[in-house]
Amino acid sequence: MMAPMAREENRATTSTRIRTPETPTPVRPASRAWTTRLLIAGIVLTALNLRPAITSLGALLEEVRDALGMSGSVAGLLTSVPPLCFAVFGVTAPRLARRFGPAAVVCAGMVAIAAGLLIRPFTGGTAGFLAASALTLMGIAVSNVLMPVIVKRWFPDRVGSMTGLYSMALALGTASAAAVTVPMTEALGGSWQTGLAVWGGLGAAAVLPWLPFVRDRGTTPAQDAHARVDDRGTAPARDAHARVEAPRLRVTRSRTAWALAVYFGLQATGAYITMGWMAQIFRDSGVHAGTAGLLLAVTMVMGVPLAFVIPRLATRLPHQGPIVLALGVCGLAGYAGLYLAPAGGSWLWALLLGISNCSFPLALTMVGMRARSSAGVAQLSGFAQSTGYLISIPGPLLVGVLYQHSGGWGLPIALMAGLMIPQMAVGVLAGRDRTVEDEATR
Repeated sequence: MMAPMAREENRATTSTRIRTPETPTPVRPASRAWTTRLLIAGIVLTALNLRPAITSLGALLEEVRDALGMSGSVAGLLTSVPPLCFAVFGVTAPRLARRFGPAAVVCAGMVAIAAGLLIRPFTGGTAGFLAASALTLMGIAVSNVLMPVIVKRWFPDRVGSMTGLYSMALALGTASAAAVTVPMTEALGGSWQTGLAVWGGLGAAAVLPWLPFVRDRGTTPAQDAHARVDDRGTAPARDAHARVEAPRLRVTRSRTAWALAVYFGLQATGAYITMGWMAQIFRDSGVHAGTAGLLLAVTMVMGVPLAFVIPRLATRLPHQGPIVLALGVCGLAGYAGLYLAPAGGSWLWALLLGISNCSFPLALTMVGMRARSSAGVAQLSGFAQSTGYLISIPGPLLVGVLYQHSGGWGLPIALMAGLMIPQMAVGVLAGRDRTVEDEATR
């Protein structure tokens, strides 16, 4: 249903054609256009929901800590929950997609996000807050993994532009939650519970575009190349390799897959430390809470334009190493500024760290480029994201522990800056022009 369909032939030919499971049913161009628009809407709304659960909490972390009686270490644990859930639940996404279809899994993920966000603020204790957060993050985890798969499957000729659109929407949702959560909370009466729960409405809206596709299980990522045909009713040449049985991969044999997983993990470490703690860094340096939220929003909003530009640029380069290095240098400069003059140059540091955080759309783009088929992308995405998020779990927790026991932000910021060096090194390796099929086929 989702693959491009053949044009309608004349009635005589159509009436005598024998349908087989491999022969897609022709649909009118208007139906194809409607399907494409609905898919794009679903991708954009899904992306908008993948970070507000985290950045809205970061903006109100001090209020949540006071209300629930959290120590710095427990708050660090709370900021480590996202990568933990992404690692645990993300690895199940390819298997769920094969069984139920990727659209159904993403739809269920949006339901989980909406429910968790609505329940979380009213649980009344730290344990309940963490459990509801885990429900939300479970939905985010499976959607995180399946977005590159959906892009590769239904937009194989527009991986760069569609990844850019998805990443741009993700950055917009991230920044919006950081910027408006504090003023919106004040406008709604000052209750942090209301300020966090209101984001559940955005999750509910993201359920709607996927509902027409929930029962679509006809082609899994491993089978979609069989169903994809061009306007003449024949499979395009670029997918000729996929008409043969998809190779069975041992992704762990691929050096590129490991480099991409470590790169993904280190950039996720920096991103979740930033989302969870940067507003608090500015608040502790004397910046007003509302301004600190805006500074976090500036960091996040940089991903809006750059998330569209970077994937398109990356797909035009044979090696993505130069982009990796440029983003890493911006990160080092931003952390140096936070260490030396956090309040004095706060807007510049937020800007530089926002540029550095665009390592995320770059990593997603490289996932799509380092495999030939959507079956390979599904395996690589699941491996790289799950392994990467496992790697990122200790970072936010360690920052909380260092902050509590050192009494300042010097050591945590030094840790953040130090992690940029290996991130740049493995990013250069992940950016080489290779595919996991070449390295991992049995």
